[in-house]
Amino acid sequence: MSEATSTTLILGAGQAGGETALALRQLGYTGRIVLAGSETHLPYRRPPLSKAFLAGQADEASLLIRPAEAWEKAEIDVRLGVTATAIDRNARTVSFDDGRTVSYDHLVLALGGRVRHLPIPGSDASNVYYLRNIADAQRLREALAPGKRVVVVGGGYIGLEVAASAVKAGASVTVLEAAPRLLARVAEADVAGFFASLHRENGVDVQVGVGVTALEQDANGQVVAVVAGEKRLEADVVVVGIGLIPNTELAQAAGLAVDNGIVVDEFARTSDPAILAVGDCAHHEHPALGRRIRLESVPSASEMAKVAASVVHGDAPKAVASAPWFWSDQFNAKLQMVGMTDGHDAVVERRLPDAQGAAVFMLFYLRDGAVVAAASINRAQEFLAARELVGRRAVVDPARLADAATPLKTLVAELG
Repeated sequence: MSEATSTTLILGAGQAGGETALALRQLGYTGRIVLAGSETHLPYRRPPLSKAFLAGQADEASLLIRPAEAWEKAEIDVRLGVTATAIDRNARTVSFDDGRTVSYDHLVLALGGRVRHLPIPGSDASNVYYLRNIADAQRLREALAPGKRVVVVGGGYIGLEVAASAVKAGASVTVLEAAPRLLARVAEADVAGFFASLHRENGVDVQVGVGVTALEQDANGQVVAVVAGEKRLEADVVVVGIGLIPNTELAQAAGLAVDNGIVVDEFARTSDPAILAVGDCAHHEHPALGRRIRLESVPSASEMAKVAASVVHGDAPKAVASAPWFWSDQFNAKLQMVGMTDGHDAVVERRLPDAQGAAVFMLFYLRDGAVVAAASINRAQEFLAARELVGRRAVVDPARLADAATPLKTLVAELG
């Protein structure tokens, strides 16, 4: 079968799925592309939902990866508001809840994930909010108002970003984290400590080591208080950010390998050669890390989309080579992180003068003398060089790394 008569079906019209479709066309793929998603919005960026969009500084149009006419021009058949119900691997077809069936030559699973709910009564009350899509963010944005008592359950990046946005909206905010510190799963204690102090300085009541045990409801079913052990916190709005569950049920029912995500190799290929998986739902081999990992990261999703597109197009595939990175905006701090800090044996701090009251510093995490990760606060202009040092696992003199007078790009250039 020639490429011109082949069909690539992409399930999931989020960022990973949308970028896979666009990457195929950029590579010159001439076959039919069907991009199907359960949301009614064109592919859009999710990170601003807890930041600029929630704060009212961005609208829906600004979230879109591409405007409607771009998909039409690329001849990508975008089908919104439909959900795949079954994959028939033998027939190479996918059934949808609208009664239609689509045949494929290649199938790309960009199914994303769903928010983890609090496993206690009251967690589905109308004033308990979870943040995953535009509709969630719109509802929450309408609920945040001056004087509202907001309790955020979960001290990860989503919870902290929502807390910062709620403070800006004039709300009174409490963050409850069950772990002994904030950001326990995603950052080291030094970064977590910085953000705990930042939030407290901005009026957020940050409480760690506190797990939610009950939600008190009134006669109308509204949550009026959050109970955490012996503490009772009155609340008008409750926001839950306790993690993501990858959407793997469709893949598992089809007999694909699943383990904390859809298992794929470094080229996004599942155990079926005709099926690939990308984005939040994929548990992939990461050559730069030397291990398997599932990353909830926009840059990772974008890179995996390009890898999958190259496989479908028939090119010699190249695995993701760069270290994973992500960012977070909270109050006057922009955090950018690259690499994985687990297993580090030394930390080097690169401190710069505070800029207009905002902290400015970088932290480098070393293992056996090599730079394996970096965290940057308000130092975006040096972050590209930091990514290069991490990506190359550079061995750098710690004293020079700590010296803010020595440009990082100089250290990169010296690597040759």
